[in-house]
Amino acid sequence: QVQLVESGGGSVRAGGSLRLSCQASGRPFSIYNMGWFRQAPGKEREFVAAIDWRFGNTDYGDRAEGRFTISRDYAENTMDLRMNSLKVEDTAVYYCAARTYLSSEVGRPGSYDSWGQGTQVTVSS
Repeated sequence: QVQLVESGGGSVRAGGSLRLSCQASGRPFSIYNMGWFRQAPGKEREFVAAIDWRFGNTDYGDRAEGRFTISRDYAENTMDLRMNSLKVEDTAVYYCAARTYLSSEVGRPGSYDSWGQGTQVTVSS
């Protein structure tokens, strides 16, 4: 089992930046992929970005591509999401997720088996 704890959410004006972090514990050596998802009120959980835990390959959702950067520190068992040029529509609860089995479905929430509690990101105009 993997436990995940997010940090770094907050409020920012449009055009600003935030960095989210996710600390993995428990059995981090069992992780294949980690990802960030977000969920705004009344909307479905949306894929933001994912990273191959061992090799560092990255994938991004359409709305994150070019503005957000996902990274991981394999030795420290942490994953970050650097968000630049934030927009009001980026406002959501952001969740860290991990998968402990091999799968190519990086953007499907149901393919991840561990989740953090979420951290709120609010972008104002």
